[in-house]
Amino acid sequence: MNKDLTVGKPQTVLLQFCMPLLGSILFQQLYNIADSLVAGKFIGENALAAVGNAYEITLIFIAFAFGCNIGCSVIVSRLFGARKNADLRTAVSTTYISVGVLCAVLMAAGLLLLTPMLHLINTPDTLMADCRLYLIIYLLGLPFLFYYNVATGIFSAMGDSRTPFIFLAFSSTANILVDILFVTAFSMGVAGVAWATFLCQGISCVLALIAVRRRLHALPVDGKPRHFSMPMLLNIINIAVPSILQQSFVSVGNIIIQSVINGYGPSVIAGYSAAIKLNNLVITCFTQLGNGMSNYTSQNLGAEKNERVRQGLFAGLRMVLALCVPVIALYFFFPSVPISLFMESPSEAAMQTGIDFLRIVSPFYLVVSIKLIADGVLRGAGRMREFMIDTFTDLFLRVGLCILFSGLFGAIGIWCSWPVGWVIGTGLSAVFCLHYLHVLENK
Repeated sequence: MNKDLTVGKPQTVLLQFCMPLLGSILFQQLYNIADSLVAGKFIGENALAAVGNAYEITLIFIAFAFGCNIGCSVIVSRLFGARKNADLRTAVSTTYISVGVLCAVLMAAGLLLLTPMLHLINTPDTLMADCRLYLIIYLLGLPFLFYYNVATGIFSAMGDSRTPFIFLAFSSTANILVDILFVTAFSMGVAGVAWATFLCQGISCVLALIAVRRRLHALPVDGKPRHFSMPMLLNIINIAVPSILQQSFVSVGNIIIQSVINGYGPSVIAGYSAAIKLNNLVITCFTQLGNGMSNYTSQNLGAEKNERVRQGLFAGLRMVLALCVPVIALYFFFPSVPISLFMESPSEAAMQTGIDFLRIVSPFYLVVSIKLIADGVLRGAGRMREFMIDTFTDLFLRVGLCILFSGLFGAIGIWCSWPVGWVIGTGLSAVFCLHYLHVLENK
């Protein structure tokens, strides 16, 4: 059901809109977590390390899919808030065509460059075959990843966060069951977890696209929408490209970090793979709440209700900070509990690696959550230059300090680079966001 985010108390509106988004991203993360969990529990530590190693490369493609989601979502939100339904449908069809071309290019490039990328990050020989197999199957499923992300972006832009939640709850639960079936009953190994994801994400993608089509045809339209519009594409690109670059550079940074970690051997790789999945689960939840802020901001700007943007920002901050407290308590005081979910009989080095990572990083979730909500406002307002500056500052610091600290302090030094980048990036993001709000309210 479509929801107007321009009316009602901002805190109530955001809570009702963002809670299904949060549930959706939890189920979305189950795709990756399920692969690692099943690989570690039912195949072995090396399989967990292989899936974790491959995951850093998949983040590059996820970055492009996320950028397409944001680009389409922000523009559709603005048009939905302004009640320009014909232009809205043009934006959607233009996105579909453009995404198809982009996806074909990325699939071809990925298949050609797969082995060089794995060598680039110093993938151990013992993991190479499983990593390649997992990634080949993953690349075949890229259209499902891209079009599903675009579909969820459209739903969110129209104020409907419940429909994507329903699709994801079904498909991710099915993915876990199919993962276990393929690995245990059919003895398919790492290929089993990859094909399970391919199958379940494909079904959810097709269902989501059908639902989007029905939702769009229900909107009243004055005039005939165009199938493709170059000016509309340029508007989408203006939002999507900075988001893609930001996510891509983050992914490249993660690959560089992964290459440093790979020098410490399979046990440390396995421990890091478990911990980084747990970390990414939290960060992605914060990011999704930030995406909700983008939709809220964009709809209200489209409706020319500028005063609601600041109110929404502080409502969003209260919501995300409340989420931090139980997560930090679990990860800091009981880190072995979630880490043990990924490994049946972990080596001491693997377990200690995961514990060290979570205890160093988790207290700073209070900091990075502020950044991601402020970034959501900047994206929704189209302030992509400021968004990229604070994000790249965070990234460059993390990557540079990872290399420096690993030489000085070993693996522990790598984990310490996260908090430094987050603190400085959050400071910049907060300054940019508050300055924008001041300018907006004084127009």
